[in-house]
Amino acid sequence: MIIEEIREELFRLQDEKYRDFQVKLMPTVDPDTAIGVRTPELRKLAKQVIRREDIEEFLRDLPHRYFDENQIHAFAVSEIKDYEKCLEEVKRFLPYVDNWATCDQMSPKVFRKHKEELLAEIRNWIRSEHPYTVRFGLGMLMQHYLDEDFDPAFPELAVGVRSEEYYINMMIAWYFATALAKQYETVIPYIEQRRLDVWVHNKTIQKSVESCRISPERKEYLKSLKIRR
Repeated sequence: MIIEEIREELFRLQDEKYRDFQVKLMPTVDPDTAIGVRTPELRKLAKQVIRREDIEEFLRDLPHRYFDENQIHAFAVSEIKDYEKCLEEVKRFLPYVDNWATCDQMSPKVFRKHKEELLAEIRNWIRSEHPYTVRFGLGMLMQHYLDEDFDPAFPELAVGVRSEEYYINMMIAWYFATALAKQYETVIPYIEQRRLDVWVHNKTIQKSVESCRISPERKEYLKSLKIRR
């Protein structure tokens, strides 16, 4: 049985000190569900299991018992080469994602070749009521549409997201900080015109000032735009 085999291997790779450190970074994860396997080992195991004929058994065993199994799931789905199949599995899994790490580390390689179709999915994801589905959609918008495929309409998608969820607001700030590094002239008006919630606005500036991709001059200007409360 693939599920038992994966679980046995995860416990064989367990690093308890790493687990204790890891759970402190993920307050939404029940510490009892964390085994403590390092990311390189999880990626390696995911590449092995995705090639197995019985992988469907694991992919449909939702919700998983352990955080590390969610990580394996995210990494395995990211390796699927067929776009439609990959998208199907992402949609099946997203409602069960309950932490920022699993959300952010699910990054399907095949999405890079299907950006036009992916946009419609992103629009649906960011309208979801599930916080990590929204975060995933924003992450895909940031990852795939801030370079040669950038369109000035895309920041409007991100600025339209309003939430009280910390992990959504962190991703919005991350999106705009990255956008300032890559598309400064188009994106700076969002900061100048204070179009973001105050917390997101100030967090965007903080992350931009910490970035090595933004010039010192621009950092000084951004600091002058911070909203004092």
